[in-house]
Amino acid sequence: MTTTLAQLCRLRSAPMLSSAERQRISEELSARMRLMDWFTVGVMATSADRALKELRSLEQSLRWEPMDVVDSTQASGPVYLKANQKTGSIRIRIEHGLSEGILISGQSDQDRPSETWGPLPLGFFD
Repeated sequence: MTTTLAQLCRLRSAPMLSSAERQRISEELSARMRLMDWFTVGVMATSADRALKELRSLEQSLRWEPMDVVDSTQASGPVYLKANQKTGSIRIRIEHGLSEGILISGQSDQDRPSETWGPLPLGFFD
């Protein structure tokens, strides 16, 4: 049973979550995100299309401005997508050996240290 963001951070791969777990983690994530100024997002997925779909769901769910793909791959295979909300840029590269999931890092323009949350399961923001 995974019920907190701290428990997720110990995992290499995103777990399946029950509805109750998803709700608790979503509430905790929202509270933590309110303390930050901007975010970076990492998506590990089986394809560039899937990774971009997950990011677009996250952007829509959190009411973020859509970011622009500035670098991608035409090759097929597992990818790592890195999005930077401050620069508005998305980079996608082939990356073998990763599991699937979403990582969000909260950044601060002040002296607050960054925090990383996840891996959240793909589909978390649908």
